[in-house]
Amino acid sequence: MTDLKGKNIIVTGASGGIGNSIIQKLNQTGANILASGTKIEKLKEIKSKYSNIKILQFDISNSDKIEEFIENATKELGGSLDCIINNAGITQDNLAIRMNLEEWQKVIDINLTSTFLMSKFAIKKMLKNKAGKIVNITSVVGHTGNLGQANYTASKAGIIAMSKSLALEYAKKNININCISPGFIKTAMTNKIDDKFKDAIMSKIPSARLGEPDDIANAVLFLCSNQSSYINGETLHVNGGMYMA
Repeated sequence: MTDLKGKNIIVTGASGGIGNSIIQKLNQTGANILASGTKIEKLKEIKSKYSNIKILQFDISNSDKIEEFIENATKELGGSLDCIINNAGITQDNLAIRMNLEEWQKVIDINLTSTFLMSKFAIKKMLKNKAGKIVNITSVVGHTGNLGQANYTASKAGIIAMSKSLALEYAKKNININCISPGFIKTAMTNKIDDKFKDAIMSKIPSARLGEPDDIANAVLFLCSNQSSYINGETLHVNGGMYMA
């Protein structure tokens, strides 16, 4: 069992498939968890499953409210912050020549800018503890590119580079900042992919299967724990061998 008992952890994007698995796995370790997302009904469902978990509705697109959110979430957790998992994000796909500036900017703002601000204000809290862990969820397509996702791939690649810079800045303060780069994971999003495209994806995965949300959650537990204390500024690829760095 990982050593997270009593650790104060924020999870954004908690209501999705991956977010749910992260919450479940963290809860098994005895961590103090605050689950955040945009849909209050989904958050209440999480609360009904795990009565000890705290919930706080928040839309990370409200960039001017992120500092306030981190402050409120930290108070809910008892006044300190040990770890944040930046899992929230969106897609808004289109071919490049058809993609308008709004489609580009919305994805960059929510996926990249908001993750930076979440990390920035979390770091301020962690500096008081003289320790902390940040785990940013990126994507395999941030390394490979993908058709119709110039905005999404740019945002995810940006998270990776940003995380390296933050890791360099705060490693001496005992703050570890790493990424997890999922491949194609069984979620509501991948369930919508038509069979022809899914077959094409499967042909590129040496493990010959889609990943499970638990595969990502297990990686999160590792990077939040002391078992990963000498890992910093890295990206952990969880994709069944689809992309080998």
